[in-house]
Amino acid sequence: MNRIRKGDTVVIITGRDKGRTGTVIRVLEGDRVLVENVNMVKKHQKPNPSRGVTGAIIQKEAPIQASNVALWNPATKKADRIGFRKLEDGRKVRYFKSNDEVVDL
Repeated sequence: MNRIRKGDTVVIITGRDKGRTGTVIRVLEGDRVLVENVNMVKKHQKPNPSRGVTGAIIQKEAPIQASNVALWNPATKKADRIGFRKLEDGRKVRYFKSNDEVVDL
């Protein structure tokens, strides 16, 4: 079970985008995540007339290491660490370590 999942709001805790928040678009293999409008890179795209693609310099999100992001806790308005616990009905859920609030229900 991953600590960071698609759709989570995260805060970048290190690197050139430190302090920025965004939503996780995709979780990739090898503990890397794509965060919306964070770690933007320029890609030089070649034209492909058969597909109708024009050549241009496009901006897109590059993957960032999952250890460089932390989940945003809306109650404390800060980045927070995540733990796992089992509920009485046997489900395994994530919770914020600072205030013991369950993340996903």
